[in-house]
Amino acid sequence: MDAFAPATAATAHGPSLRQRLAAQGFDAVTLLVVPAAIFSLALFVYPFAFGFILSFEPKAGGDWLANYKRFFSDPFLYETIAKTLWLAIPVTLLNLLLAVPIAFRVRLLRHQRLLTTTLVLPITLGTVLVAEGLLNYLGPQGWFNRTLMTLGLISEPLKLVHNYWGVFASLVITGFPFTFLLTLSYVTGIDPALEQAGATLGANSWQRFRYIYLPLLMPGFAITFCLSFVQAFSVFPSAVLLGAPAGPTRVISIAAYQAAFEEYDYSMASAVAMIMGFVQLAIVVAVLASRGLFYRGPASGAKG
Repeated sequence: MDAFAPATAATAHGPSLRQRLAAQGFDAVTLLVVPAAIFSLALFVYPFAFGFILSFEPKAGGDWLANYKRFFSDPFLYETIAKTLWLAIPVTLLNLLLAVPIAFRVRLLRHQRLLTTTLVLPITLGTVLVAEGLLNYLGPQGWFNRTLMTLGLISEPLKLVHNYWGVFASLVITGFPFTFLLTLSYVTGIDPALEQAGATLGANSWQRFRYIYLPLLMPGFAITFCLSFVQAFSVFPSAVLLGAPAGPTRVISIAAYQAAFEEYDYSMASAVAMIMGFVQLAIVVAVLASRGLFYRGPASGAKG
């Protein structure tokens, strides 16, 4: 009877503090999240809050909105938004369109791991190394132009670097592995029995994709688009090494860099960074909100 005395006493006086905390979700397992929360606070929340406040403290003093007024009144600054979107959105869409059929094909192959490793290899090279390789391959004296000239297909080298297309090619190469891995994870998560049932009912391959796979994959496609878009929108090394930093590839990150390290105006640089983050957030919110236009039911049918 003595062994049950503490439990009886606790019951008589109501649940203990530990039991009440556990009922609210504060248990030993929850405490494991504390280090990650502190890390996120120190690495993300504090810098963001500091930069946000700093953006309202102009270097020259005066109006607290001076940095934002300067940005949106200077075409050389605010046009960087459109130039960055003109790079990031087409690159993201192309990577997603390429990743979908390849992911559907790879999931049926026997040596899936080998092919997946080959496809994601460019992500290990880094942006600078990819840019250097493209300069040597697509440059005026690169292999690509020399081969075309040797075959008599062109009379003078094509301008494929130090312009829009050089940056575009770099973003596709470095962004595709990330998009492909995310897409493959969503594609392989759908139960093949659903497709088999559609085929049994007479649906062809396009109908099975349109009415079975696409609705189930749309939430995953939206998340993949958002993550890939954010990665492409923050382009900097490619725009400098392969583009025209003062022309068509003067992206918004270059504007922030010049404000911080050429003008030494960290307040203006913070304002540009805040605008950059707001544009990304607006696109991400719009894409995530549009998921309901395609599919409103639960993502059932996934394996596991």
